[in-house]
Amino acid sequence: MKAVLPVAGLGTRFLPVTKAVPKEMLPILDRPCIEYVVAEAVASGIDELVFVTARGKGAIEEYFDQAPALEATLEAAGKRELLCEVRRVAQLATVVSIRQASMKGLGHAVLTAAPAVGNHDFVVILPDDIVDAEVPVVRQLLDVHADTGGVVVALKEVPRADTRRYGICAGPMVRPDRMRIDHMVEKPRPEDAPSNLSIVGRYVLPGAIFEELRRTEPGAGGEIQLTDALARMPLAHGHVFSGAHFDTGNPVGLLGAALHFGTRHPVMGPAVRALAAKFAAN
Repeated sequence: MKAVLPVAGLGTRFLPVTKAVPKEMLPILDRPCIEYVVAEAVASGIDELVFVTARGKGAIEEYFDQAPALEATLEAAGKRELLCEVRRVAQLATVVSIRQASMKGLGHAVLTAAPAVGNHDFVVILPDDIVDAEVPVVRQLLDVHADTGGVVVALKEVPRADTRRYGICAGPMVRPDRMRIDHMVEKPRPEDAPSNLSIVGRYVLPGAIFEELRRTEPGAGGEIQLTDALARMPLAHGHVFSGAHFDTGNPVGLLGAALHFGTRHPVMGPAVRALAAKFAAN
């Protein structure tokens, strides 16, 4: 199974830095955001990744590529630890890229990956959504998919006032953490939302979704919405995942992720905790 990572977005909430640096390459302490979601895919048993990219996103591809000149320099300098880190990243997964010529929504981004995926089940991971979980969220969804088949999406409770920002699902809870979805709607007004359980950045999808996406007309925001295509699929389940979730697509969410992972870092954790305590005291 392959994982599709849509990384073509402009990152306007981080301007002006994203004029030159892809938002997915912004750091959480000592690693870029994108590495966290790639590591989640790999830890879930997926090592073939499809990046849906755009102009100006070459740094993402280069990060996961080999760097012979850099490796030779580090080896000559005797910097073995850094050399191992550089090689580790390049060996994480097999990566291919496909260009999204024009950005017309998440549904369009997923459809762009069709030639690289084929008619097979696959995973979609939104890099803005980073989750620290004992069992990776993708693995949680794959376990549900092994039981149910069909579409499986990650769900999280959100304040009802925020439903207009998400795809919202409704249906009977067949287990405390599992919904049999019978209704999906993209970014409903709070008064129209069928529940407060939102889709959060992780999907297991059948290859048949591509044909649905080809038939999908622009929806909310004038974009081709993945949720609109999913709503027509015959079998869908939602899994209320466990783990600490961070929306790193905005500066405050990125800072929250940096504090969370920084305070838990095996080497820098004590220094980060001391720094956080110092600012909290002020």
